[in-house]
Amino acid sequence: MPTRWTVRAIMRAMLPVLLVLTVVEIGSGLVLGSFESTLLRYPTLLALVPVTIGTAGNLGSILAARLSTAFHLGTLSFGPEDDVLAGNAVATVALAVTIFPVVGVGAWALTWLVGGTKLGLLTVVLISLTSGVVLAFIAVLVTFVATYAAYRFELDPDDVVIPIVTNACDVLGVIVLFVVVRIVV
Repeated sequence: MPTRWTVRAIMRAMLPVLLVLTVVEIGSGLVLGSFESTLLRYPTLLALVPVTIGTAGNLGSILAARLSTAFHLGTLSFGPEDDVLAGNAVATVALAVTIFPVVGVGAWALTWLVGGTKLGLLTVVLISLTSGVVLAFIAVLVTFVATYAAYRFELDPDDVVIPIVTNACDVLGVIVLFVVVRIVV
C-alpha cells in the first residue's frame, strides 16, 4: 500500500516514525556516552563503533530493500514457509559472518598505524565478529517486524522500514558492541 505522494500523506506517514526515531537516536548517544572511559582506554573500539553500527545498518537496509521489493511484487507472504524471508535472512547473516572479521582487522590496523592499539588483533576480530553476527540477527528480526507492521498499517515499506532498521542498528549496535566488549575483554 504505497503512501500517496502528497505533502499531507507523507507527513502523516513519516512524522510519527521520525519523531520516535529521533528520541531513539538520543538514547543511542547517551548509551555511547556512558562508555566513554572504555572507549578512551581501548582506542581500537573508537574505530570499531561507527563501522560496526554502520555495517549492521547497511545489512539491515539491504534486507529491507529486498523485502520491500518482494512485498511490492506480491511474492512475500510472511508465512513460516516463505522462502523469500528465509533465504534473505540466511544471506544477511552470511554477509555478516564474512564482512565483520574484515571490519575488525581494519579497525585494528587503523589504530595500529597511529600507534594506539591496546587490544590484540584476535580479540578485536572476535569482538567485531560476535557483535556483527548478533546485530545481523537483530537486523533481520527488526526488518521482518517493521516490514510486517508497514503491511498491517498500510504504509509503504520503502518509506518506513529502512529508517527504523538503521536507527535500531545504531542504538542496539552500541549496546551489543559494549556487551560483547564486557564479555571478551
